[in-house]
Amino acid sequence: MTRMCDLPPELVGMIFTKIPITSIRTVRSTCKLWKALTKDWVLGKGAAREQFLGFMTMDSKVCSLRFHLCRNEDEELVDLSIKQIDLLNQVDISKVFHCDGLLLCVGKDNSRLIVWNPYLGQTKWIVPKKIHEHDTYALGYDINRNHKILRFLDNNSFQKKECFGYEIYDFNSNSWRILDVTSRWRIKFHQRSVSLKGNSYFFADEKLGHCFSPGLTIEPNLSSKVERVPGGVQTIYLEDFLLCFDFTREKFGPRLPLPFHSKFNETVTLSRVKEEQLAVLYQQKNKSSDILHIWVTTSIEPNTLSWSKFLRVEMRPFKLTGVRFNHEAGSFFIDEEEKVVVVFDVDGYIYIYIRTKATRYNTAFIIGEDGYSKSVSLGEAPYIEDTCPMSTYPSQMYCPPLVCSSSYFPSLVQLNQSRKRKERDD
Repeated sequence: MTRMCDLPPELVGMIFTKIPITSIRTVRSTCKLWKALTKDWVLGKGAAREQFLGFMTMDSKVCSLRFHLCRNEDEELVDLSIKQIDLLNQVDISKVFHCDGLLLCVGKDNSRLIVWNPYLGQTKWIVPKKIHEHDTYALGYDINRNHKILRFLDNNSFQKKECFGYEIYDFNSNSWRILDVTSRWRIKFHQRSVSLKGNSYFFADEKLGHCFSPGLTIEPNLSSKVERVPGGVQTIYLEDFLLCFDFTREKFGPRLPLPFHSKFNETVTLSRVKEEQLAVLYQQKNKSSDILHIWVTTSIEPNTLSWSKFLRVEMRPFKLTGVRFNHEAGSFFIDEEEKVVVVFDVDGYIYIYIRTKATRYNTAFIIGEDGYSKSVSLGEAPYIEDTCPMSTYPSQMYCPPLVCSSSYFPSLVQLNQSRKRKERDD
């Protein structure tokens, strides 16, 4: 019988690229040769990048995600594999962010953070200085590869008074620092950041002076406009844009242009394409059309970017099949080879102003050109009874799955060791 130790190192290395990243730690600890082979093949060769896609949260748990779509004249194959991560099962997780091979997992009650390196199997627990249900987080690193966490609360919507505060956590000092930030923009708490090349990007729009009040005012900006129509109804148009948080300067950069202008309750979500590009999903909704747009960046830096159209799909023919994306959900990734977008949401999104609970399902919607559409059910969606801010009646709301990256790249970033020990292990 042929044993692993009898095989050529090149063949063993290729076998290692087929092992899930979450199991690599066991292989690395077997012997020095295997540790060297995993470092060379899983990290250096890049083969593992083809067999492992990313991570997501579903049912308040962190899951690994693999996806492969093969379409040809003879057959169609959809391989979607989702598995819970046992290491993180003891905590309910609401959001996951990915940067440089690390995952930042935010506890459901925002009372604690977990940073996890799946390749090394290391975890780091962090307690925020303050806690608010609408806290926003981002993970990145500076020019010296020092990793940091940005936490902020900048929200005046549906609040009697404005809540404000920006902090940064430095992995080297294991401490939080308050940042001096004065924002003239609004990043909604449900908008998730995307990290690229160490910096984090956010979808934002112009900040309102006072929300939903009779004496509505807007921060001075020529691109923001209020139109009043007969009957006293106000239509608000606000400039929207991207913001980049530079972890080296610890500041937000200038406003970056988007290839569209969104309106209230339209879906806008960011994602990442491998390590070099940013992608944005925009679902345009009005009386005459319902169109899903996907753009990807052709070049991107903290101070500049440019866009290219990836996909445009008319969504009206799909509505009867349950494809209605929530403007507060709709996380996604794109498959460049098959020219499709995979959107994760709850099937047939609607508000129901009754107390009867409806059964809804987490779903992966695969959408492409020429009317291509396919859905994969991921199980029953957790039910949350919430109250609509504009009504005293309860509405049925569900917690959708959230995918955090389109491709996971493993790394040797140490979480619990000194720099000298880190250099020796690498």
